Amino acid sequence: MVDYEAGDRYFLIDVSNADFHDIFKDQSFDVCINCSGAASVPDSMRHPMRDYQLNTVNVYKLLDAIRIYQPSCRFINLSSAAVYGNPLSLPITESTTLGPVSPYGFHKGMSEQICLEFHRFFHLKTCSLRIFSAFGEGLKKQLFWDLFLKAKTKKRIELFGTGRESRDFIYIRDLCQAIYLASLNSDFNAQCINVANGREITIEESVSIFYSLFDHPVEYRFSGQVRTGDPINWVADIGTLRNLGYEAQYSLVEGLTNYYQWACAEDSR
Repeated sequence: MVDYEAGDRYFLIDVSNADFHDIFKDQSFDVCINCSGAASVPDSMRHPMRDYQLNTVNVYKLLDAIRIYQPSCRFINLSSAAVYGNPLSLPITESTTLGPVSPYGFHKGMSEQICLEFHRFFHLKTCSLRIFSAFGEGLKKQLFWDLFLKAKTKKRIELFGTGRESRDFIYIRDLCQAIYLASLNSDFNAQCINVANGREITIEESVSIFYSLFDHPVEYRFSGQVRTGDPINWVADIGTLRNLGYEAQYSLVEGLTNYYQWACAEDSR
């Protein structure tokens, strides 16, 4: 667990009833990076009101506090490629028509509109990063953590989908680089920026790479059942991100190797 007993460096906030006024009234910030919110498509199907509260209402509250106390503070909203849903063509550009297929995707799209509202009417410096399939150490959910847990407890593994679905993965350290570059070089005119690597890989291939790292063979099959809210094929056009200075530092194999080693260490605790 992370130790948050670090004096004035941390502020504990009840996300279900957040109030950011005291923070921005009493402290000075150059940049606010909103990494809060819910990040689960299945959970947004089960608890849409909670997802709405965390992914839209809290963004509004943050920006309203910035508007009142620190209008020069730059605001980076971590959005999601879920706003696109199932696009009609690939690669996905920032001008691709939005078509979310889950409450999570709808609410992330709403958060982008809130950023646009505060930029247009109150001249705040905002931008939204549409993050595609991020993974890395610390993430105990989503595809690769699920694969790791299943390989521990099951002899034969059944996975959702056909395996032909595709994603554009980005490793956590590359994601941090992208956020840093956006904080330095974005125009902050409420634009949206794809954050990915511009490389399409099927789920079947990514599963194969991950399980090849194990010290024993892992049997798996795809059920053919598509989970509600999951998109089918994704690959991003990252021209805008590259213009900010981004170049990937880690391959998928390197990122997955680091993730696997971390997961093993966590499991041995």
